[in-house]
Amino acid sequence: MATIPQKQIFCWEEIESLGDLERLLLVIRHLPDEALMAALEWERGKGRNDYPVRAVWNSILAGVVYQHGSIESLRRELLRNGQLRQVCGFNVLRGESAVPPSWVYTRFLKRLLAHRESIEVMFDALVGAVGEALPGFGKVLAVDGKAIRTHAGPPAKDAKAKPPDGRRDTEADFGAKRKKTIGKDGTLYERVTYWFGYKLHLVVDATYDLPVAREVTKASCAEQPEAHQMIKKLAKRHGKLLETCEMLTADKGYDDTKLLKRLWDKHEIRPVIPIRDDWPKDEPTRRVSHLRHVVYNQEGEVFCWPRQGAPRRMAFGGFEEAREALKYRCPARQYGTACQDKGRCPSCVRIPLRENRRVFLPLARSTYRWERAYKKRSAAERVNSRLDVSFGFENHFIRGMAKMRLRVDLALIVMLAMALGRTKEKQREKLRSLVQAA
Repeated sequence: MATIPQKQIFCWEEIESLGDLERLLLVIRHLPDEALMAALEWERGKGRNDYPVRAVWNSILAGVVYQHGSIESLRRELLRNGQLRQVCGFNVLRGESAVPPSWVYTRFLKRLLAHRESIEVMFDALVGAVGEALPGFGKVLAVDGKAIRTHAGPPAKDAKAKPPDGRRDTEADFGAKRKKTIGKDGTLYERVTYWFGYKLHLVVDATYDLPVAREVTKASCAEQPEAHQMIKKLAKRHGKLLETCEMLTADKGYDDTKLLKRLWDKHEIRPVIPIRDDWPKDEPTRRVSHLRHVVYNQEGEVFCWPRQGAPRRMAFGGFEEAREALKYRCPARQYGTACQDKGRCPSCVRIPLRENRRVFLPLARSTYRWERAYKKRSAAERVNSRLDVSFGFENHFIRGMAKMRLRVDLALIVMLAMALGRTKEKQREKLRSLVQAA
């Protein structure tokens, strides 16, 4: 934590309580930023120290905590609020002159961009600390992608001939999101939404709504390849967390056979991902390869097809991990219905996962448990909403990939540090609150 070791002749706490500033102190106390502060102070050397490194860093954290959309907005608050200047670590005896001018923040942020690895180490340290403090952290994970629109204009066609002027974002590009909807007349429509900017890929804990892994890419990057990369990073940096993970849920945009195999075969994580509607319309069911009288549909429902009559849905009997197979029971024996073939076919059948890795999962798609698990995917949407509303990504002034990654990392480490602080200081009831005072 970037504490300021200095004696204070005057203290605001003698006049009034800190109130909402306790949230900033909560972050400062539990943020593992000492290595970053030491590196920045070593780079400064013995030069002028009108604006201390730790104080400027704490003020940037204050801008994130108190939802300031720009540096000028943060500076106006520092000029107005003497308590905030003292909490950040500025010399209170200097008054308003202790507030750094805008060019100091510009240079400081450029220096932070050169220490991205230190910020990544800070993020991983917070994930590990939160995992030790919160029981069941990482048991259920959720993955989602988030569009971050930039209000800068796209580069002109002759952008290569013109030097960058800061008004256009030359590193962003266009992304598209497709969503199928059914109209009032029953016709299937595909609505396509385009945006210019970036895409944030997030892995979050579905129990506590906290980030676990993240990556910022151009808007045109697909979600599936980034999901593979984030799972690889988690296995390398937080292998213990993946060992405790039981399920990973995502929307149908992550329906990828390789991803489903990776989750279960390498990490024994049950994927809870809906399947895309890509079967031919004239093929509603397919026959199980080793069972002539058993068929299944795209949603993973298994049916027994007797010699006479309509097919009947078989009762799910569980997943046998040793055999890597799903077990289904005869509907006539399970439900007591009449069937001419009763007694001629086995009472239960087993369908191995290799029959169709997209359709058959360790957690069967046709069960209520799968539906309950899929609802936990909304945790990723809640984290995305907090980034938009509480951290200002809905209306920002960020230009460039490096700055966008830095701003995302600052928001996520503040979220983790605040959750860690509330846990250690016995404020678990406020764990998900980013704006409520400590």
